[in-house]
Parts: sequence; structure tokens; C-alpha cells
Amino acid sequence: MTDHIITLTKTDNDDLNTLFLFQVDEEANRLAAFASKDPNDKAAYIKKYTPFLTDPTITMRTIKVDGEIVGSIAKFVMHGEVGITYWIDRKFWGQGIATTALRDFLKIEQARPIYGRVAFDNYGSQKVLEKCGFVTTGKDKGFANARQTEVEEYIYKLSD
Repeated sequence: MTDHIITLTKTDNDDLNTLFLFQVDEEANRLAAFASKDPNDKAAYIKKYTPFLTDPTITMRTIKVDGEIVGSIAKFVMHGEVGITYWIDRKFWGQGIATTALRDFLKIEQARPIYGRVAFDNYGSQKVLEKCGFVTTGKDKGFANARQTEVEEYIYKLSD
């Protein structure tokens, strides 16, 4: 990715339309595992994410490569813990975009500790977190809508 410019911009309403399309991808949705009940319901997606754009506890950024939207990244707070989530359009997987975006995002969002959760078989995302200094701190299980079954996930933590 050294020949491309990766930027993080504040996510806006228009971005949500493009970001919605990424989560409709069946393979990406299966790999993410913990996704919405109906990834094809655009109205539900827009309704869910629009309030996040102005929520002071959430930091949302749109990931762009050479000006093209390729994904999203966000910080959120759940059950008193700060978490990180990201999604990259499948056609951009394996190019270092997620790693670069996460490193850049962690300079903007400096809350620590910060946690990431990854399905046990999402090796690409596990590598992204590890390259950015996250360490595995445990395991959990939860119902994964995309797989319609309980799935083991690894819990990652970045302390500083």
C-alpha cells in the first residue's frame, strides 16, 4: 500500500450508504460473524448508525484509499470498556489497509485500554490487531448472527 494514500475522515451520513454495501457481502459478513441480524436491511442499518455520528462516546472514521471509501473504523464504549471495530471492503483485504488505518486511528483515539474482539477463525483481523500492539487476553463465546450459531471469539487488549 505504499503507493496509495490512506486517509481517515469523519464519517458522515453519505458515507453510510457506501459502508452499508460492504456488510452485505456474504463472505465478509460470515468472517466478521458478529454482525446485524439482517445485513440486507438498509433502513435498519441507517437507523442504527446515524445516531452514532453525533454520539460523543463514539469516534467514527471512514477509511479511504486515494479518496475512495474502502471501510470504516470506530471506537465505542460498551459495559464500561472501550472497544474498537473496523470493516474493510473485501476487495481490499490483504493490502495492509486495515493495519495502516488502525495505527492511524490509534493516534486520534488515545483511550486506553482499548479492546478488540475477533472471531476465532478471522486470522486476518487477528494479525491486524497484533501488528498494532494488541495482545490476546482471553476468550468468549457469543451468538453470531452471520453464522446462526455460537462462535468463539478472542479478546485483544491494547494498554498503551
